[in-house]
Amino acid sequence: MSEQLGGYRRNVRDLLEWANASDPASPETFARRNLPRIGLYDSAGDTGQVALATGVMTSVPIFLRAGDIITNISVRSGATAAGTPTNYWFALYDDSAVPALLGQTGDQTSTAWAANTTKTLALASPVTVPRTGIYYVGIMVTATTPPTLLGSVAAPAIVTGERALSQSSGSSLTASAPLTITSTTAKQFVPYVVLT
Repeated sequence: MSEQLGGYRRNVRDLLEWANASDPASPETFARRNLPRIGLYDSAGDTGQVALATGVMTSVPIFLRAGDIITNISVRSGATAAGTPTNYWFALYDDSAVPALLGQTGDQTSTAWAANTTKTLALASPVTVPRTGIYYVGIMVTATTPPTLLGSVAAPAIVTGERALSQSSGSSLTASAPLTITSTTAKQFVPYVVLT
């Protein structure tokens, strides 16, 4: 067993027992997450780790399998609500070297996004994942005060080839998601996203 699991001498699956309590009751319920549900905190708690900047998209990588059907994207706000929003949406990007837009939710314009609230938005059309790989979820809010988000802080990429676990791109964005993710800047705060 130690050869099969490298230097670890016990059953790796036993280390994941805690996940049973946080997963949906039925194993048939479809959900994909970029982070575990535990250990999350509100980005409002650390002014150095800002989740969102107005008019700028934050995107995070998420592992998806071929055949997954993505209908909704969910993100949870923290203690700060969206203040006077004019545009906000979520988007799904593919696994290309320059990620391309697969789908976007409707622009929510001035619809309120309260504090400590999960916002679940439907993609304009469901997306069937074409191949297994690392995809990206984009979050964009244009507002006087963007909401804080629940998530986690990650170390920046250190080893050659590591991807940023959160990144920002674009500026002065409004109703439409960019067709590709380019000219990114790595961020340390990683928003928690769920795809269903």
